This record gives sequence, C-alpha cells and structure tokens, in this order.
Amino acid sequence: MIRYFLTNMDSMDVVGILCMMFSYAVILLLTLPVHEFAHGYVAHLCGDDTAKWHGRLSLNPFRHLDLWGSIMILTIGIGYAKPVPVNTRNLRNYKRDTLLVSLAGPLSNLLMAYVAVLIFRICYIFVDNAEVLFWLWMALVNIIASVNISLMVFNLLPIPPLDGSRLWSRLLPAKWGYALERYSHYIAIGLFVAVFAGLLDGPLSFLHNGVGALIGYGVGLPGVFNPYNLFTFG
Repeated sequence: MIRYFLTNMDSMDVVGILCMMFSYAVILLLTLPVHEFAHGYVAHLCGDDTAKWHGRLSLNPFRHLDLWGSIMILTIGIGYAKPVPVNTRNLRNYKRDTLLVSLAGPLSNLLMAYVAVLIFRICYIFVDNAEVLFWLWMALVNIIASVNISLMVFNLLPIPPLDGSRLWSRLLPAKWGYALERYSHYIAIGLFVAVFAGLLDGPLSFLHNGVGALIGYGVGLPGVFNPYNLFTFG
C-alpha cells in the first residue's frame, strides 16, 4: 500500500485513498485472522485443541497479527500473522490431518479471493457508473482478491514456518520429505533470497495470474484481473 501510494499519490483523490485504506484494513483485520483461524479450526476438528488453549481459535485480529508481518503487508503486499500452534501428536490421523491443517490457511485465502471477486461481479451488474466500478475493482479485485491470491501462493512455498514447508514434506516421497525437513533452514534462506532478489517473480506471477484467471472464469468475468478489460464485458 505504502509503495503504491507514494508512486501514485499525484493521481489519487480522497476516494482513492479511502479505498486503499479500507482494502488493507480488510486484509489486516479479516484476511490474516481468517487464515490463522482456519488452521486452528481444522486442527480442532482433527482432534488438536492447542490453538483453542492458546486463545487462537478466534477471529479477533489482535490475537493473530504480527507487527513485522503486518508491516510487510502494508509495504510489499506479502506478509504473515503469528502462526497458530498445532500439536501434531494430538491429530487422529497424522499424515492426513497434517495435510488438512496445512491446506486450511491457503484455501481460506482462495475462498476470500473468490468472494471478493464475486461481490465485484454482483456490483458490476447493478452499478452503472464507470468511476465507481473502477474503485470497486481497485478495492475488491486489485487489492483484496489479489493480495489473498499472493498470500495463498506464497504460503505454499516450502519455507519454514510457511504452510508449504509442512505440506510438501508430507506430499513428497519419504526420502525427499526427510531431506526437506533436514535442510529446511538452508532451503528457507535460499528461497527467501530468491524471493527478495526477484528470481521467483516469474513463477509466482504465473501462479498468481493462473489462479486469478480461474476465479474470473468462475464468476463469469474472464479478464477481471486485467483493468484494461474491465469495461469491455458485455
């Protein structure tokens, strides 16, 4: 948000600023808490109440937000909340339930992205004002949905403590899963360097755009993530 605001402040009006503030408030106060709540709730369903005992089975954002993760959301559009504690020894079926708990967060981001685009689809039907539609697109699609997709894709990377580190170690063959866990710190350092050096921009953008395209087709607005196509739907 801050980077976008600084580079576009000359062209933004009060409505645009309020739109951005609202969108990132939704991400901080709803998206991140729902992501962590999803992990804790699925773990609860699978037999582990560790999140509940720590007061994390809640949608109260202040139980989940992390200072540096929130700053990252506001500056680069990717960040994190405090991971929900899960004791895998309490899960009824270790391998299956670990996968379910790991997938719960990213899938919640996918669902929230879909709902945001669906709300825009409904507004697109009833709103007959190009400027209003543009700001709705900015808030619901370009920020809320897009950041949710980015969080989903980013969280699936095999970087501890991201969800992908546990997910891939269970999905891969035992020998590879063991190697992933054994060398997780080195893999994490390498992947973080690659992410911040921009080496993964291409693959991550490809995945982001692919998910966005599927959501667009799912709500009946193909190309909705492309602002140039925004007002060409008939």
